[in-house]
Amino acid sequence: MTNLIAFYQEIGLALSLWVFLVFILAGTVKGLIGLGLPTIAMGLLGLAMLPAQAAALLIIPSALTNIWQLASGGQLRRLLERLWPMLLAVLVGTLLASLWIGVGAGSWMAHALGAVLLAYSLAGLFLPSLSVPRVLEAWLGPLCGLLTGVVTAATGVFVIPAVPYLQALGLSRDELVQALGLSFTVSTLALAIGLFWNGALGGEMLGASLVLLLPALLGMTLGQWLRQLISPVLFKRVFFVGMAVLGTHLLIKG
Repeated sequence: MTNLIAFYQEIGLALSLWVFLVFILAGTVKGLIGLGLPTIAMGLLGLAMLPAQAAALLIIPSALTNIWQLASGGQLRRLLERLWPMLLAVLVGTLLASLWIGVGAGSWMAHALGAVLLAYSLAGLFLPSLSVPRVLEAWLGPLCGLLTGVVTAATGVFVIPAVPYLQALGLSRDELVQALGLSFTVSTLALAIGLFWNGALGGEMLGASLVLLLPALLGMTLGQWLRQLISPVLFKRVFFVGMAVLGTHLLIKG
């Protein structure tokens, strides 16, 4: 029980409330559009703490919500058969980059996080629908996985270029949601290993991360309810604009 509250006692009431509100918002976005929890969490927490701390806090909420997401859809075996080269490359890329550059270590990582958020937002707002021919998947999938792993280790965000690549595979809506959950689960596992290797994921941080599962699930429930009331297309535009503003701020000021 001590490990569950030690981190929040250390950072104080105001920052603890900020962390909880961030995870409610991040869970709401994920419940509404099926992704965005680590992106929102890393971006907003990056305003107040080191990227390595923020990444450690999102491990358990990200892992469990993504396992929940990948478990639904009924296409897990077929997706694994198709996507395993990319997923393996994500794992390898994250672990190698963790050993090479660390995970969220150094002041420049906040700027890198801002650059990734800005790139992700611009791609979501302006990139046309892409299509990857099946014949290119054999080499393009591992390349995207490797790049995603490096970005994951550097910033704690695992959407670039994995999400645009998966969206370009011509999957059905349910298959895409499940594929995103699968990719994010592998990335979260690899990130957790990298953080542990670099001494940023001990018992105290795991306890602090576990506490955040509740606000994340609360947010997801709220997001699933809001999905019935708000146009997902409109919300995605607002989401990407917000991420662009946040990414620009982090890129400039760190």
